[in-house]
Amino acid sequence: MNDPERMIAEMLGTDHVALSHFASGDLSALMRVTTPDGRNYIAKGGPAPDVEAGMLVRIAASGAPAPEVIAANDRWLIIALVEGRSGFSGAQADLGRTLATLHGAQGQHFGFDHDYAFGKVAITNTQTASWVSFWRDHRLLNHLGDVPAVVARRLERLAAKLADILPDTPPPALLHGDLWSGNVMSAGSRVTGFIDPACYYGHGEVDLAMLNLFGSLDDAFYGSYPALEPSYKERQAVYSLWPALVHLRLFGTGYRSMVEGFLARCGH
Repeated sequence: MNDPERMIAEMLGTDHVALSHFASGDLSALMRVTTPDGRNYIAKGGPAPDVEAGMLVRIAASGAPAPEVIAANDRWLIIALVEGRSGFSGAQADLGRTLATLHGAQGQHFGFDHDYAFGKVAITNTQTASWVSFWRDHRLLNHLGDVPAVVARRLERLAAKLADILPDTPPPALLHGDLWSGNVMSAGSRVTGFIDPACYYGHGEVDLAMLNLFGSLDDAFYGSYPALEPSYKERQAVYSLWPALVHLRLFGTGYRSMVEGFLARCGH
């Protein structure tokens, strides 16, 4: 057996396993694991598989759907297969309900008890009592040295006015943290799992902004998610800046126009 096969077999308490390609993402690959007695699991590497395991456990504890964690260490996360496919077409009403369940799990502070990363982009989750300070320092200003100077200046101007846009003490909801359609599993009208989380506690609208980044939520979603304040749309551009900046840093200048578009929508 090669090293991954040996380690995963040991984690599962079996003599050997067979690994085969399951799927590839931008930041990690998934392997199908088959044991000698015919059980099938998914194995995933990544920046911190043991931290991701804890996030999945926390999502499941909220009552929201998440893959069962079978085993984890600092190199591999092994999870149960999730029914269905990625995406939520036809399941938007259940997405609203399940996301409301996730956001109903609340913390004492904004941030998380672990930092994380998207590839080379560090995700600092230092806990704080101020949501404005958290978003300013750990989701906007942390990018200043890694974006074009003109974009950095616009970010600084926005950061200086952030208290005029964001609430300082919204309920600290448990966020998925990277909730685009590919990280939602569904079967028919049901959401069957939230996968690939980057959890922390924050304003629930952050997850909604991510869901709207490369798609759109419809009336079925908004009809089953708790009512939003009328100013929700004004904050959406601020919250969309975070994933746009991450994409700019990870994948290059093709995402600069997205970043600048959100800055313009914020008035900066």
